[in-house]
Amino acid sequence: MVNEILCSIGALVGRPNGCDWTLLKDFTRHLKFSGYEFMMSSKWYDHVDEIVMFLKNEGIKTPVYHCQKSIGEAISKGDPDSLKDAFYRYEINVKMAHDLGASKLVMHLWDGMTSDAYFENNLKAYPSLKEIADSYRVDLLIENVVCNVKNPFERWCELVKNYPDIGFIFDTKMAAFHGQLELLYTPEYEWLWKDGHIRHYHVNDYGGGIMDWENLRTLPIGKGHIDFDRFFSFIEKIGYTGSFTLESTAFNKEGTVDLEMLNRQWYLISRYPG
Repeated sequence: MVNEILCSIGALVGRPNGCDWTLLKDFTRHLKFSGYEFMMSSKWYDHVDEIVMFLKNEGIKTPVYHCQKSIGEAISKGDPDSLKDAFYRYEINVKMAHDLGASKLVMHLWDGMTSDAYFENNLKAYPSLKEIADSYRVDLLIENVVCNVKNPFERWCELVKNYPDIGFIFDTKMAAFHGQLELLYTPEYEWLWKDGHIRHYHVNDYGGGIMDWENLRTLPIGKGHIDFDRFFSFIEKIGYTGSFTLESTAFNKEGTVDLEMLNRQWYLISRYPG
């Protein structure tokens, strides 16, 4: 059905295990995924060259790269110092994506407590972000990140109105959080995939209600209420043959990673549609 099932590095490496990227060497031996979506950590800016060399030497494939999330929050704030910092970090991320051989660049154009409260700043910043990504030959994709003022589909529509060739990444949990997952299947929004805007998918479950902030957790498939039979049947129906990323958090508070759970998730996804 799809070419690649990737695993987010953010599902494996985080604060409980010291954000230790070298753990990927052992994890990769035991996981069935064809590669990873690299997710940049704020703790790694002093180790960029070291991480790139490590991943290349180990033959770890990262065809998709996820920018550090708080870049979008800095753009949202919009003051000169925040923007300078955001673009400084963004270019490091884009160059790193290029050096790792990633072809897709995932970005939270808005993020954090500020979120989409000053969306005009995010809208204005997009052309410069796209220009930088194009210069490194990576495809910038804007994720349907949760909002605290409007909603992701409405923000996507504003972006398309201003930038008709823009690319998106669709996240199942983010959509379910806003009660917008069903919109993906409607004729009203078929232009999102028919016109080639959605170019990648994040797959993870959600167990809360609409804008239920206390339950905004990344769950394994089957641990929430998303109808993945319908989702993957739809993916097959529209002829999508690209990659998607599993984001189910696999480490506990002690940093121990449940590799068996991730492999079960891989197997479950590989068997869809069921």
